[in-house]
Amino acid sequence: MKISTTFCLLIFLVFNSVYAQKGSTDTLEYSLATPYHTILTHLGYLQDDNYHAAIAARSLHPEHVEGDRAEDLAIMLKQVLDGRGIMINLDEVPRKSDYVDTVTNKRRYYLTKQYPDLYVEKVGKRWYFSGKTIKNIPKWHKEVYPFGTDKLLKLLPSLGTTKVLGLYVWQLIGVLILILLSFLLHKLFTFIFEKLIIQLLLKLGYQKLADEVVIPIAKPISFLVIFPFLIILVPVLQLPITMSEYVILTLRAVWPVFAIVFFYRLVDIISIYLSKLADKTESTLDDQLVPLLRKVLKTFVVVVGGLFILDNLEFDITGLIAGLSIGGLAFALAAQDTIKNFFGSLMIFVDRPFQVGDWITSGDVDGSVEEVGFRSTRIRTFRNSLMYIPNGVITNQMIDNHGLRVYRRFMTTIALTYDTPPDLIEIFVDGLKQIVKNHPFTRKDYYEIHLNDMGDSSLNVLFYIFFQVPTWTEELRARHEILLDIIRLAERIGVNFAFPTQTLHVETFPEKKGNSPEYTKSTTELKKTVEDFLTSKKSKS
Repeated sequence: MKISTTFCLLIFLVFNSVYAQKGSTDTLEYSLATPYHTILTHLGYLQDDNYHAAIAARSLHPEHVEGDRAEDLAIMLKQVLDGRGIMINLDEVPRKSDYVDTVTNKRRYYLTKQYPDLYVEKVGKRWYFSGKTIKNIPKWHKEVYPFGTDKLLKLLPSLGTTKVLGLYVWQLIGVLILILLSFLLHKLFTFIFEKLIIQLLLKLGYQKLADEVVIPIAKPISFLVIFPFLIILVPVLQLPITMSEYVILTLRAVWPVFAIVFFYRLVDIISIYLSKLADKTESTLDDQLVPLLRKVLKTFVVVVGGLFILDNLEFDITGLIAGLSIGGLAFALAAQDTIKNFFGSLMIFVDRPFQVGDWITSGDVDGSVEEVGFRSTRIRTFRNSLMYIPNGVITNQMIDNHGLRVYRRFMTTIALTYDTPPDLIEIFVDGLKQIVKNHPFTRKDYYEIHLNDMGDSSLNVLFYIFFQVPTWTEELRARHEILLDIIRLAERIGVNFAFPTQTLHVETFPEKKGNSPEYTKSTTELKKTVEDFLTSKKSKS
């Protein structure tokens, strides 16, 4: 069990070692024969009812410090232990003169894990606090009592020795002052956040940010500032070691909770900012990435905050992290497909081969991307069904992204009857080119429109153009308009479209005309007809 430093004196008074020797007076005895006796000498002679700093200073190695400086360092070392709430369990301290530390294989005993350089070592037949410990005492004392609070250690005890409920009156007054200061600081910081910062956000147009994020974290932020303040000042009160241990442990464990709340809400603020940046970009993958990033950051904040809480509660998180590493390796082996899909999703977000809304073709998949997750990508097929493709699979396949096309190709063959005169064909082809030039959504710098082939039953005109439109719907609408213009032009100038037929030629009967059209207009008249047609199209558009 743990024994308080106050109770150490009672143990010290009843033990009588064969190694006992005379102290600074004939009535005081001390022993440095074992680690137990050295630590007991140091703590036992610095108790309120048995205060002999000169005897306690004998536990420090005399080759490194002596006299008044040794007394000061002995007092400072006890203040460090009390201020940190470190209780030395004397039952665990070895009582063997020849004790050897199994880790370093040296005759040393380490008092606490919080201070690896705090240990006693054997010199000759006696055990002393080491030279390294003596060297570090002023630094440790400055860490526990920063900002001049060490001066209060000398001032406060002089205010009186009367005890109430086990505490000195000045300690009770100090506790009340700390509570009052904490309350006032809490109100002050809450006011600053709820009034000044929120008003500033409202003026800047961030009302959603103020209502949903800043107001809920106003109180946690105030506590986030107050608790470090308490952690610094509570050691000054020099509370009994049992009380000090639990008070400081509680303060150090609760403080990360408010830090978790603060950073958890801070992730929301960052997410809102990133969402606005994503809205300014053309890529829709950013919109998918922000919610995923928010979830990852929040999980990271909770996990890291939990580790800090365990560390402040003096749990050995090294073993926990090592266990998590081994467990993580086993999990990685068991869930390698899931991890593969996760890294596949990262590659999609980094390389951006497609984005939400793009029409893609990958293997047997053909459809529009609806959502990109950490495990799979959701694609809406043209049958209106949903396909979930693991990201590890889709990143290893060839992806044809139709959504990234600048131009959409349209190619068809216009079949004319064999009895169409060459001049009329040439005029018709020129008219087709002019239709392409006049249309607002066609590519003007590249198109191919030519008499291209002589088929079995038709003269074939290649019609090869590109549309500059963002969606498939607009492409279909543009096709519709172009095809209608082609039909109207053919009707206007008298061009007949061919289809697979077989013609039986018979002598023309006297009173019956042949099926072949009669072309009576001259080339000039036909060109004039085409110009009139195109002019009428321009006026309508």
